[in-house]
Amino acid sequence: MFRITKKFTFEASHQLPFHDGKCRRLHGHSWVGYVILEREELIDDGPKTGMLMDFGDIQEVLKPFIEEYLDHRHLNDSTSLANPTSECLASWVFKKLALMIPYLVAVRIEETCTSTAEYWG
Repeated sequence: MFRITKKFTFEASHQLPFHDGKCRRLHGHSWVGYVILEREELIDDGPKTGMLMDFGDIQEVLKPFIEEYLDHRHLNDSTSLANPTSECLASWVFKKLALMIPYLVAVRIEETCTSTAEYWG
């Protein structure tokens, strides 16, 4: 089994209205995300021989997605998640991108440098 990971970043605010602490208030993060792809075989013909998927092709999907929904957005609004925790955001991103990125198996979201959530489809 082969696995590749593509990192992406975005700046966004959110608030967790159901939280019992300070995250209930509006605040922002410098988020880091990863899309994780798996496949049993590599491409065996043409200019992408030896690749699971071209990182540039993944970026072509990620860039407009990030601009439309994530970067410099208020995640409560742009995702329509009532409580956009890192866990919920990872799941939401996965479900949106699974339709556009073949072999996607997981999304990892880092809310801070010490806090990470993953969703495996």
